[in-house]
Amino acid sequence: MSDLTNKVQPLDDFNWEEFENGTVASVSKEELDKAYNETLNKVSEHQVVDGTVISVDKKEVIVNIGYKSDGIIPASEFRYNPELKAGDIVEVYVENQEDKKGQLILSHKKARLSKSWERVNAALDNEEIIQGYIKCRTKGGMIVDVFGIEAFLPGSQIDVHPIRDYDQFVGKTMEFKIVKINQEFRNVVVSHKALIEAELEAQKKEIISKLEKGQILEGTVKNITSYGVFVDLGGVDGLVHITDLSWGRVDDPHKVVDLDQKINVVILDFDDEKKRIALGLKQLTPHPWDALSSELKVGDHVNGKVVVIADYGAFVEIQPGVEGLIHVSEMSWSQHLRSAQEFLKVGDEIEAVILTLDRDERKMSLGIKQLKEDPWEAIEVKYPVDSKHTAKVRNFTNFGVFVELEEGVDGLIHISDLSWTKKVKHPSEFTQVGAPIEVVVLDIDKENRRLSLGHKQLEENPWDVFEGTYTVGSIHQGKITELLEKGAVVSLEKGVEGFATPKHLVKEDGTQAALGEELPFKVIEFNKDSKRIILSHSRTFEDVQREERKAANKKPRAKKEDAVKIENQPAATTLGDIDVLAQLKAQMEKGE
Repeated sequence: MSDLTNKVQPLDDFNWEEFENGTVASVSKEELDKAYNETLNKVSEHQVVDGTVISVDKKEVIVNIGYKSDGIIPASEFRYNPELKAGDIVEVYVENQEDKKGQLILSHKKARLSKSWERVNAALDNEEIIQGYIKCRTKGGMIVDVFGIEAFLPGSQIDVHPIRDYDQFVGKTMEFKIVKINQEFRNVVVSHKALIEAELEAQKKEIISKLEKGQILEGTVKNITSYGVFVDLGGVDGLVHITDLSWGRVDDPHKVVDLDQKINVVILDFDDEKKRIALGLKQLTPHPWDALSSELKVGDHVNGKVVVIADYGAFVEIQPGVEGLIHVSEMSWSQHLRSAQEFLKVGDEIEAVILTLDRDERKMSLGIKQLKEDPWEAIEVKYPVDSKHTAKVRNFTNFGVFVELEEGVDGLIHISDLSWTKKVKHPSEFTQVGAPIEVVVLDIDKENRRLSLGHKQLEENPWDVFEGTYTVGSIHQGKITELLEKGAVVSLEKGVEGFATPKHLVKEDGTQAALGEELPFKVIEFNKDSKRIILSHSRTFEDVQREERKAANKKPRAKKEDAVKIENQPAATTLGDIDVLAQLKAQMEKGE
């Protein structure tokens, strides 16, 4: 106010007597206004000037700029500066010298905006620490009022620790550092984290310089991921890998630690620059194998939980950190190649038998098939030779059928032991995988855990009967069921099959017999041992024709000779004549 006092001076020609008497006729109102206005600051609208804060309340701030009336500014324009108080000098923008009520209208926000870009760029160049007011949340971060400009504060730049609750910062005034400006779009990016990092850098260097392997430190759980836990050691982060959280298997790190939890960890390793630090949590407790009962031995039964399963086997945890492997071959007495998933699944609570135990290597192998008796121990009792059983077809080979009588007991039916009569080219013609089949035990190979089985032996050998039925020269009705390059397969009665070569398939009219044709066939060869019957259709009429020709050739020759002899003989026939004729006939037949 001292400036204002200095400007107020009495007029030399002012008539104080007239003024006191109320008669100042010689002084006009214009002159009085002029004299008054000359005592005030000269201000223009749309000008930025400095003003003094007169008072501050929740709604408005009163500012004196030396004008005839004080200006009013909404308190919201000073939210960025909660420390504002009476007597502070602030920049204001003159919007209107007098509104309808004669009130001077000022704006602090517009005054700041008019100079904001200069100040923002200067703050970036000088790495200046500035204050800003966090107005609200936005996608990916916050909106901050800086010098009246809306700047963006990314979520990752709020703090060195991940922020889970953004709303707690809304309405706060904080210190920031400008990190980026886009002059074209007038975008400003600020960071609070940069200020903290600068403070932590010194601490970080000190901590890193003192790190040693095996050192135990206290830290705070900063972040939990699927592969491990990040721990803040006081400005330096380290990772506890999921495998180093517990001696037992961990499927979710959240089950072991919580966010912001303080834990002790041991330094396991770090790189040369100590930027990557590997930490351990389980190493702070004794290894479970060291606490394993000394009385536990091979052959003992243990209970556990399946924690991991693969095609080759399953890992069973018998106590936290102590696991044993059940190989798939130890899950069943069967010798078939199978996957462990067919027997067990993760989470199963099972009983097993210890097969091997190596405390030094901390390895253990288990078995579950040992809980059942090995079926081959007394195989001769349950499956003696000549005993009959029902088996299940497992798979085929070119030479036979593999079947399973029970879990772990397999046998082979050779292709030649499938049928007495049918020629089986491949077992799939006779049965199918998964089908039941009746068998008889032919032989036991205990050492190789194999049974020789037969199917046709369930019936008597029909070839003993066929030997008397299909004699050489006998004729039977047959049907051509298959034509091959070397001949045809012919189906006969009683389910037996014979074979005829192409030359024996020629019919009487000279044509070749066709597939599906039913014709008479003559047996020209029967072999019981090789179960082979050779047939001929051609012989059925060729042999008859041959006999007829033979008979035709004999009859006229005999009559002619008989006539010659008769002509030379007397009419009476004696006993001696009959003897001569008989000898002559014998000589003729011998000549033929």
